[in-house]
Amino acid sequence: MTEHAHIDPLAHVAQPDHPDAMAEARAEAGRAVRDLGHSLVGHHASIDLVQRVTSTLDALSAELDGGARRNRSQTSLRGEWGEVPEDGAAMSTYDERPVSGRSSPWGLDLEVRRQGDEVVAHVTFRAAHEGAPDRSHGGIVAALFDDVYGFVLALQRQPAFTGELSVRYEAPVPIGAPLECRVRMESAHGRKLYMVGELYDGDAVLARSKATFITIPRELFYTSSEQG
Repeated sequence: MTEHAHIDPLAHVAQPDHPDAMAEARAEAGRAVRDLGHSLVGHHASIDLVQRVTSTLDALSAELDGGARRNRSQTSLRGEWGEVPEDGAAMSTYDERPVSGRSSPWGLDLEVRRQGDEVVAHVTFRAAHEGAPDRSHGGIVAALFDDVYGFVLALQRQPAFTGELSVRYEAPVPIGAPLECRVRMESAHGRKLYMVGELYDGDAVLARSKATFITIPRELFYTSSEQG
């Protein structure tokens, strides 16, 4: 097994209609869009520059919208969950995964690894994540937990959906500081998987979370909602 474990792959695994070159190009585009968002929010600029950003992005959006529609159910390898990653291995899932996907325009640029029965994600919140002054928006923190819990499902090789998610904020979550999110499965009962996690700044706990996930059969996971 390679050191970097890809679970439930999408475009970053070579496929006839999605070669690696396209996957890499999409990943770079996602990174560029994320950086643009943080640059726009986090820096003063002239009105001319901001207007040029608007016109350029509107033109690019119109050009992209001219292509055929694309979604995960069309491009995923159905039923493919890969091998359980080795302890210490880096983990990723499909490239467009909103919070952790490398091609996602909304992503948090996470570094995710397995540590025993836990999943550990390293993150640094940036300018566009700010809610209260110098603090991350609470919804961003909740999205972080929800996404990182999903990697625990890879350790269990079990698809599931979020049934309930709660976050208790213990302290302000800073912008620009390296943080660590640690999550694990605590127990299971029937179709319910119970998970817990914490967000750390060094040894200090900034937030605690609990979640309940509801399992479903693998063959149903990739079924499009349009198919009923």
